[in-house]
Amino acid sequence: MLAMNYRGPYRVRAVNKAEPEIEHPNDAIVRVTRSCICGSDLHLYHGLVPDTRVGQTFGHEFTGIVEEVGPSVRNLKKGDHVLVPFNIFCGSCFFCQKELYSNCHNTNPEATAVGAIYGYSHTTGGYDGGQAEFVRVPMADVGPTVLPPDMDVEDAVLLTDAFPTGYQAAEMGGIREGDTVVVFGAGPIGIFAAKSAWLLGAGRVIVVDHLDYRLEFVRNYAQCETVNFKDVRDMAEHIKKMTDWLGADVCIDCVGAEAAGNALQTLTGVKLKLQAGAATVLHWCINCVRKGGTVSIVGVYGPTFNAVPIGNVVNKGLTIRANQASVKRHLPRLIEHIQAGRIKPSAIITHRFPLDAISDAYHIFSSKLDNCIKPVLIPPSGAH
Repeated sequence: MLAMNYRGPYRVRAVNKAEPEIEHPNDAIVRVTRSCICGSDLHLYHGLVPDTRVGQTFGHEFTGIVEEVGPSVRNLKKGDHVLVPFNIFCGSCFFCQKELYSNCHNTNPEATAVGAIYGYSHTTGGYDGGQAEFVRVPMADVGPTVLPPDMDVEDAVLLTDAFPTGYQAAEMGGIREGDTVVVFGAGPIGIFAAKSAWLLGAGRVIVVDHLDYRLEFVRNYAQCETVNFKDVRDMAEHIKKMTDWLGADVCIDCVGAEAAGNALQTLTGVKLKLQAGAATVLHWCINCVRKGGTVSIVGVYGPTFNAVPIGNVVNKGLTIRANQASVKRHLPRLIEHIQAGRIKPSAIITHRFPLDAISDAYHIFSSKLDNCIKPVLIPPSGAH
């Protein structure tokens, strides 16, 4: 089969690999119909996530058609078209019972914090992902969701991560009716967080980025205000000035380890790797939110030290909430929003690439070329 192959930082290519096989009675084999490149994949591509191994196939956002199921699978059958949450979870452990599917205790032997994720670093289990023609899907009875018959596959593929992550980012902010919400990052997650903030009752939504084409896109898609941080001398002062000198009720970090905007943070967190990514946006969130406000974090950072102003958190009485999204928990509500016409997730897709053009796709997305917001990959077997 054709599959993406990681060869080291900034080096990916499409190669022929052996097709996956059933390894456990609860497995399924899925023929991929759509997969995405996520901003989190770029952290791997840039060499910023520990234990990302040469030879791995990335891709944690994918839909596909079930080709084969193991003997213990009861909820799927051959021919089902499914969306597969990026979390691999057992559904029965202590954390899954609390619907913390991203923290499953049984699927990731490499770490005690995060659960397993398709196509990511071996710190999340080392499972191959969906930027391929076929994928082995463990725990197939609990993860995949059969697409509703009226759902477009390109809306569905954005329900595997991007839309649920943006929605959970807004949900963790505890948004109350009329709140002012500042979203840092106008990539796909930030776009969905801004849109979701309105769905949860926000009275004002402001999105911060430094790329004009992304700011224009989010203004049109999420009907929000925008700030280009290149035009701002002091972010905290600027946001306070916009909010009667109180600060925002909720600040959301949708950027993570590769945040621009502070040369020292970029040097220590990205270039020298003395901390687990540039903590620029964490500083901005903590300093821009009002006293007693909430900071929500879905941006990806490495699993080591970061220089964070914790004294400001204590003295301002802030609530900080963070996690990988538990996709399955959100799906019923998000499918309802799509079917009711409140949101069209696939409208953020700007580029579609055949799987064999994976190198170009990563280069264009990583380098912010051609006004790329969200790229989708179409494998040969999923083109019909």
